[in-house]
Amino acid sequence: MKKSFLKIFPVACCLALLPLLASAQDKATMAIGPVKPTPSLLASVSSKTMAGTDSGGKKEVMTFDTKQELNRVIESLDVQLTDRVNATRKFDVVGRSDLADILKEQDLGASGNVDAKTAAKAGKVSGAKYLLIATVDDFQDYIEKAAFEGTGQTATRRVFRFSIVAKLYDSASGKLVESANFQTGNDEFKQIQTDRSYSVKSGELSDEMLVAIARSMAEKIANHFADTTFPPKVLVKRDNTVTINRGEGGGIAAGDLFNVYALGEEMVDPDTKESLGREEVKVGKVKITQVGAKTSQAEILEDTGIDKGAVLHKAK
Repeated sequence: MKKSFLKIFPVACCLALLPLLASAQDKATMAIGPVKPTPSLLASVSSKTMAGTDSGGKKEVMTFDTKQELNRVIESLDVQLTDRVNATRKFDVVGRSDLADILKEQDLGASGNVDAKTAAKAGKVSGAKYLLIATVDDFQDYIEKAAFEGTGQTATRRVFRFSIVAKLYDSASGKLVESANFQTGNDEFKQIQTDRSYSVKSGELSDEMLVAIARSMAEKIANHFADTTFPPKVLVKRDNTVTINRGEGGGIAAGDLFNVYALGEEMVDPDTKESLGREEVKVGKVKITQVGAKTSQAEILEDTGIDKGAVLHKAK
């Protein structure tokens, strides 16, 4: 009897672990392609410092070595994007392996577009369910200097723009799942500099500032696709508080407001028969009060049916 028990026990343990193993295997995998600028952008950025005036002689525009700045931002973003996607805890990021060579076959740098065959091939090689492609399509950084006629006074204004188009593909079918444009500009540039005390030396961005800009953009991209693929959900409701499945690195902070939605029936397009997702009915509003490593807590502000499994979308 004792020997039989010893034989059965390991089998029973394995069977008990099957649900946990299946759950771990269900976590989505993502391959991230190298970040590239469009050829037209690369050709337009200046590799030399220049100065000039407008036709009236009243405005002086100074540009920097924007080609070097662009390359430094892209290099940083390439690393930061992998880190930020991993920080969402929603995807297992797989190694690039031969991904770059596969994407190069289609000259990805020309447009950032990937066809179904290329996406499926990349997914098969990398073992990823999703393929994320990010293409930089705009980068501007210069100082505009204006002279006030009759006063002899001048004023300067820094103009900064950075734009990326990011696309998420289903590697099994090659279908484009989601596409979005992400931008940062003067206001956010100033906010990053103020919050983190990063300096601008001789008109050029410091290495720390470039990394901060890349990190901010990477967070936007990673959290957008995490939220569209796996929207935040209510794990537990207790009294006037809910616990949600988002923590540090999940793009939320204390004070953020979220609308809460109950999930209804699946909606199917009558023409294409394509699933349009499940119906969402607003049932409340919550405010984030505490952000933990893996979960966060929120205070319930409105409640007409909040329950476990309800999804959250940031209130605008």
